[in-house]
Amino acid sequence: MAKSLPPLTWFRAFEAAARHLSFTAAANEIGMTQSAVSQQVKSLEMRLGVALFKRHARGVSLTDDGRKLLPKVGAALET
Repeated sequence: MAKSLPPLTWFRAFEAAARHLSFTAAANEIGMTQSAVSQQVKSLEMRLGVALFKRHARGVSLTDDGRKLLPKVGAALET
């Protein structure tokens, strides 16, 4: 049986957080709480089996996998 795609909201949360390098700024942009953005990104990471962000005390940065995924997700969300 084929695996279904992750929910679109997970990709939107990832894309906004990756552009802003902030879960809080992403949450403000897409109308969610910071906790919801963080949870959706974590769910996407678990589904894909890779870390997309490095979490720091004062923010986040993209991993190599996150940097590779961002342009693909951004392009898909634009269409």
